Amino acid sequence: MILLGIFEWLNDQLLKMEWLSNLITILVANVIGLDVDERIGGSIHFFIYDVIKIFILLSILIFFISYIQSFFPPEKTKKYLADLKGTSANIMSAILGTVTPFCSCSSIPLFIGFTNAGLPIGVTFSFLISSPLVDLASVILLASIFNWKIAIAYVIVGLVLAVIGGTIISKLKLEKYIETFVYNNKMIEVEQEELTTRDRVNYSKDQVVEIIKKVWLYILIGVGIGAAIHNWVPESVISTVLGEDKWYSVLLATVVGVPMYADIFGTLPIAEALVTKGVGIGTALAFMMAVTALSLPSMILLKKVVKTKLLFIFVGIVTLGILIIGYSFNTFGYLLM
Repeated sequence: MILLGIFEWLNDQLLKMEWLSNLITILVANVIGLDVDERIGGSIHFFIYDVIKIFILLSILIFFISYIQSFFPPEKTKKYLADLKGTSANIMSAILGTVTPFCSCSSIPLFIGFTNAGLPIGVTFSFLISSPLVDLASVILLASIFNWKIAIAYVIVGLVLAVIGGTIISKLKLEKYIETFVYNNKMIEVEQEELTTRDRVNYSKDQVVEIIKKVWLYILIGVGIGAAIHNWVPESVISTVLGEDKWYSVLLATVVGVPMYADIFGTLPIAEALVTKGVGIGTALAFMMAVTALSLPSMILLKKVVKTKLLFIFVGIVTLGILIIGYSFNTFGYLLM
């Protein structure tokens, strides 16, 4: 019991940052002169608290993830995956995707490199699904917003979707639907120099700066939308449209998420606000998955390297998987809350 209490305290203070929430409450009340229980004060509190919390956690997590990733450059990853066959290769590819802090668009070049290196397209598609959908940073942020049960369950279903999606594509023998230039544009293999500890630290710092530059606007927009939903949109309105009792809620959330382009870190505050308004956890997760794995810009980029039939098959498999996951979480999610 003592260890559980210590864990809960650390979780509340280090991940949920309750100390920061209390500090922002004092700031809003005493400096700005607003009550956080009212709409304007609550919106300001939500925005400041979530922005600071996300940027702190994101910076720390990207640094450590990038440091670990520096031991697994793309060339080494390709060689390792080339030694695996069948489902084990799909599983490992999906797992490796979780340690690459890339959005769906920046995963495309690695997808090309893996395919060019002779890896089965099913393996590369497992990576392509997993990389933007599930990463270590998103797991920690999910735990900080919801809880560890939901975070771990999200990782598991994301990996399962990546493995099944890649396996189906592999079984369908769709290699002929990869654009020919992907196979013909051979890359020169360059031997990787052994990095020193300082090199790895500098690389990790650079990754923090580079990724923050890419996602900061999406985070601000996402938190802004989350604050608006949380404090200004009546719960009755959201429940009418996306309530757990609505059979179409997961489908609608998925369809709405596809045209958007944002990192998972920008969609988390929106998901948080939706859940607090009574939207099913499965509906919120379906929205997050659609935005990160099926965003329109990433599909446009993918269309440049695969033919239309393969693109539609990929989108169909991932969409079906997201719908199944969303409805499953809405049905059994109460066990995780």
